[in-house]
Amino acid sequence: MTSTRRHAGQQNASSPRGSIWAAGGESLRARLVARDERALAELIDVASPWLLGIAQGMLQDPVEAEEVVLEVMTIAWNRIELVGAEGSALMPWLLRVTRNRTIDRLRARRRRSAALAVASADPGIGRHVEEESRIDEAGAPGWHVHRSVHTALDSLPEDQRTAVRLAYFEGLTHSEIAERLAIPLGTVKTRLRLGFGRLRVSLAPIKDWVL
Repeated sequence: MTSTRRHAGQQNASSPRGSIWAAGGESLRARLVARDERALAELIDVASPWLLGIAQGMLQDPVEAEEVVLEVMTIAWNRIELVGAEGSALMPWLLRVTRNRTIDRLRARRRRSAALAVASADPGIGRHVEEESRIDEAGAPGWHVHRSVHTALDSLPEDQRTAVRLAYFEGLTHSEIAERLAIPLGTVKTRLRLGFGRLRVSLAPIKDWVL
């Protein structure tokens, strides 16, 4: 208890990790392992705004983002033992699962678009267009993290930024990026290595949550 209180005081409650510590990270995880449904409700209250901001920023669809968060909470309830014993590990794990599930949906969306394009003989249907959300997300805690990532991306050289966007926001594999950009696979790997290296520096305070 003393340790949790000390860390809660050290962590910024306006950050994802700080929010979990404020809720008693270590004890919250232990209660989840013990199948305490009230702990799940607390986790949903504390973590959902952050997760929703990330998912909505990537999907540009609030309804689908809510579905992702529901999936993530279900995974957390069923697989909480996979999270490290320290409470501070819980939020980074949740954010990674959220990003992975969101990427799965983006890939499924591209497959559907490609199928529609073939069916309609209109190659433009399958084209992915990344745009800023038209929904006012400024009040969502996770949106602040998402915007931090965008700001860091904007600081990258254009070739690295393009490759990282395709990998991070669209979930493309290295081979798919090479095909999309019509460049050698080795060039893609180099751009991603350099780009993510820069991001790990500029996003150091939150890199465990988003990279």
